[in-house]
Amino acid sequence: MKAVCPGSFDPVTVGHLDIFTRAAAHFEEIVVLVTGNPAKKSGLFTIEERMDLIREVTADLPNIRVDNWAGLLVDYTTANGIGALVKGLRSSLDYEYELPMAQMNRRLSGVDTFFLLTDEKYGYVSSSLLKEVAKYGGDVSGLLPEAVAEAAKKRYRQLED
Repeated sequence: MKAVCPGSFDPVTVGHLDIFTRAAAHFEEIVVLVTGNPAKKSGLFTIEERMDLIREVTADLPNIRVDNWAGLLVDYTTANGIGALVKGLRSSLDYEYELPMAQMNRRLSGVDTFFLLTDEKYGYVSSSLLKEVAKYGGDVSGLLPEAVAEAAKKRYRQLED
């Protein structure tokens, strides 16, 4: 069965990478789906840059493919014959946020959502928090994949110029 791991991934973190890796062990193919409007330039990285970074950090996982989508997630799953979504949960707050979406997605298309609990060492890791730390020169090593940390540092230097 194919599954989708959707998210904005701006930027992709070691927590995301852990979920992708664990999901890849259970499904024949994982599509890491960068969601958002490709025409909009918002966030730290563009949709294409996020996709390139994810491809780079998942290159050793042969059953992971990267794509993007700006519409309803269930329209993507239906169009691509995908029967499952995979979401990582850091806390009960994530569960409360994700549960109604999972139920709506199931109602709309029959797609099931599988929740993976985040490894406890990544429970506090979020893209938003790491962007803030990186922006002010804090150490994000071990929290962002090395290539992503370097890209973030470079982007913040560019924004300062």
